[in-house]
Amino acid sequence: MLAASSGPSPLWYATRATGVVALVLLTLTVAFGVAGTARYSSASLPRVVRSGLHRNISLLAVAFVAVHVVTTVLDPYAAIGLTSAVIPFSSPYRPFWLSLGTIAFDLLLAVVVTSLLRSRLSYRIWHGVHWLGYACWPVALWHGLGTGTDSKLSWLLLLDALCVLVVAAAVAVRLTLARPGARAVGLAATGMFMLATVVFVIIGPLQPGWSRRAGTPAAPASAAALRAKPDGSAIGVSRGTVRPPVRGQEARHGLS
Repeated sequence: MLAASSGPSPLWYATRATGVVALVLLTLTVAFGVAGTARYSSASLPRVVRSGLHRNISLLAVAFVAVHVVTTVLDPYAAIGLTSAVIPFSSPYRPFWLSLGTIAFDLLLAVVVTSLLRSRLSYRIWHGVHWLGYACWPVALWHGLGTGTDSKLSWLLLLDALCVLVVAAAVAVRLTLARPGARAVGLAATGMFMLATVVFVIIGPLQPGWSRRAGTPAAPASAAALRAKPDGSAIGVSRGTVRPPVRGQEARHGLS
């Protein structure tokens, strides 16, 4: 018999927690990286200290992203397989928003691999791929907002807003060194991204029924994956033993 889960899965908690921490660490990585391109330095934060923080925080972010991916794959509820973790648009669960996370993960993998092979690559190739790490951040931010089942929580929205403001401030400081034309374009692009994120949150995750519009399957993957016999009964499951998720579990998995 297939017993229904009666409480939140520890894997779900681990996935959400590591995802949130990974976003914060990626935010700090981007901020320190942008400060590096601006040659920022101060008495309280010498360049060598800033460089060390950037490197160590980056490694920590990679570790949390790895745990985030592993716990997501191991959690049987949404049945997100290993293939979907590395190949975009290969999962039926919130395909677009989950794929943003897959893309961010692939970009991060490219940065990690080229960093390990840095001595064998030209500086131009390594530096070009390294810039993908900056593209990883906005993609990961929208992935969390779109596919996270707790995106409506006030404290999490505040944390996301702080992450956006930190990166925007770092970019604004960097743009002070750019030419007037490039500075105007950069500031306009930053402002448009911030506005687009706010609009998306308002018309998307904050609206009722977002989970369905985001692509959450009508039935839990664990139940949908059961193979049915011709007479309608499930193989290896006694008739009547498959029960819907308990109240609270639906909201936990984005089915509300």
